[in-house]
Amino acid sequence: MYLELFKLHELPFRLTPDPQFLYLSKHHARAKAYMESTIWFTDGFVVITGEIGSGKTTLIETFLKELEKDVVVAQINQTQVSAIEFLQSVLVQFGFQPFRMKKAELLSTLNEFLVEQYANGRRVLLIVDEAQNLSNKVLEEIRLLSGVETTKEKVLRIILAGQPELNDKLNSSMLIQLAQRIRLRFHLTALSKTDTSLYIQHRLEVAGSQGRQIFDPDTFPLIFRYTGGIPRLVNTLCDTSMMAAFAQDRDVVKVEDMKAAIEELQWVEYAERSVKLQALAHQMHGHAPHAPAAGETPGERRVVLGRILVGFNGQTIAERELTAGRFIIGRTPDNDLQIDSKYISRHHAQIITSASTSVLEDLNSTNGIYVRAKRVRRRMLNDGDVVQIGQHEIMYFDERLSRTRVLPGEGEDDAVPLVQDVVQKQATADADDDEEEAVAPVAPMPIRADRK
Repeated sequence: MYLELFKLHELPFRLTPDPQFLYLSKHHARAKAYMESTIWFTDGFVVITGEIGSGKTTLIETFLKELEKDVVVAQINQTQVSAIEFLQSVLVQFGFQPFRMKKAELLSTLNEFLVEQYANGRRVLLIVDEAQNLSNKVLEEIRLLSGVETTKEKVLRIILAGQPELNDKLNSSMLIQLAQRIRLRFHLTALSKTDTSLYIQHRLEVAGSQGRQIFDPDTFPLIFRYTGGIPRLVNTLCDTSMMAAFAQDRDVVKVEDMKAAIEELQWVEYAERSVKLQALAHQMHGHAPHAPAAGETPGERRVVLGRILVGFNGQTIAERELTAGRFIIGRTPDNDLQIDSKYISRHHAQIITSASTSVLEDLNSTNGIYVRAKRVRRRMLNDGDVVQIGQHEIMYFDERLSRTRVLPGEGEDDAVPLVQDVVQKQATADADDDEEEAVAPVAPMPIRADRK
């Protein structure tokens, strides 16, 4: 491998959750503090969510490594189980052999164990990773376990960790009682652009870089653009790019090595990929049939010519259908699509849809609209286009039976380089805006909260 070339004593970007390599960003430190609070508060019930690869499991392993000896832990990672299998798994973690027990025996054994540990001055903690896969029946069992108590206090602390869908499940009407028991919730976001660079340097230092520059500073913006600050993606891209540099016998990773790694991985920019992944998940579940508008008979149903998905932080937050006519996007409620953000003008952009085309136009907004890191004033939309508007991403789908793609450079796109936009920004203003919106920073990347 490349360890000798880069003078490292271990691989810096392994995907296994190693507490030694944990980089505590502000958000990761806060999530860890929430986990630690379960030990000090008798009603400790915490939910930690985060995108795939955001570092939840590494945080859990680090937290477990630092626990005091008087804490008894059951850690459950296999969550696609029945209620009885879940209870059996918990008891196995506590040292029992419960496989022939019926449910009543399982609950009795578990309750007795919890009360016994409390009487002996020990604290008991249940950690469930990948909790988004738990069925409602299992979550109900967890609620009942959280209620086991002595005359003075509860005896079981609980941490549920999972992907963002876990929050949706906990917020459902069927789990209201469980949601009321949760004391703290925290969503673990991706690393910021600055933290991504510091994360890479931290892992290299742990692996033995001793302060040597192994990644050219010019590679960091490219890494963030293609990973979105998701630690697992950062690890994959950095490891692959180090292999590319190794193949060229270079002990410093250059931009060309990074580009070779991106090509090998067949990645697109994270902003585009995140919306496409959400769109794919949406398509797998199928679209709900179109309901006729008020006063409209089924025979008069509107023809859907296009569809847009609105993404924010990698999650789809809205979907709209496009029919023939004008579709306006802006910050105020009078728009067809309202995006309540200070980076969005009152009337920011519009999509003009006809039988053959959908054309996106900027309505003289302050922060503009971007396609592939270039500001555009007017663009004919192609199936799969991702448009950036403030902190949000909009993905366009052509629903016409005959779909054609218009190649760039054929006159439909007046995209201008971002550097030109800096000069124009001083002159642009939202003509119909009586309240000044925030000016988003000009950058060839999605505008994120950490860059305000």
